[in-house]
Amino acid sequence: MTSQALSLLQLCDSNFPNGAFSQSFGLETYIQKDIVKDAATFTDWLNVYLHEQLTFADGLAARMAYEALNDDELNRLWELDRILTVQNLARESRDGTQRMGDRMLDIAESIYQIPLLATYKEKIKNKQAFGHSALAFTIVGHDLNVEKETTILYYLYSTVVSLVQNAVRAIPLGQTTGQKIIYAFQAELKQATEKIMQLEESEFGIVSPGLELSQMQHERVGIRIFSS
Repeated sequence: MTSQALSLLQLCDSNFPNGAFSQSFGLETYIQKDIVKDAATFTDWLNVYLHEQLTFADGLAARMAYEALNDDELNRLWELDRILTVQNLARESRDGTQRMGDRMLDIAESIYQIPLLATYKEKIKNKQAFGHSALAFTIVGHDLNVEKETTILYYLYSTVVSLVQNAVRAIPLGQTTGQKIIYAFQAELKQATEKIMQLEESEFGIVSPGLELSQMQHERVGIRIFSS
């Protein structure tokens, strides 16, 4: 592992304070409906989330953002920020994603002092951008000269770890069970990354309707511990 890749790992820490601990992105809806209720059913849900929503939205956006940065096409980066936001139909998930992106930008900019992160923050402040953690993460990975595929893999890993930790609290699962799930998903993460590297840009935003509906329905869940 290069020193640059090691530096990027800091953003993958489950304790990184970007607000992911308060977002379930529809998982809590499945828990309330008693569809997700143990390690096996959560693993099924996480598999769909990884290979559908993360792969075709955040993951593909990270790849296209990295390529735009390679070509110095910053307008493409801001376009991806807009598309990621407007295609997120569930209000709570959309708002949660923006808060996470804004928080990651604040912390990452203070750690790495990358000028483009400061530019991104300024555009959000001036309502010229929305903010998304996948793009902030990619900017850091690109600036640190971490390979594109590795940057994507690390982003997927950080998201999966956060969701597992939230499932440990919400279902609930034991901490050891959570760690076993993370370990078991190593092959899935590698497979998802390889798929992202092969996707056409026209496939951007193709996600599972069931996931989107669960995220919309979360607004009406009676008892909850997550914002989305």
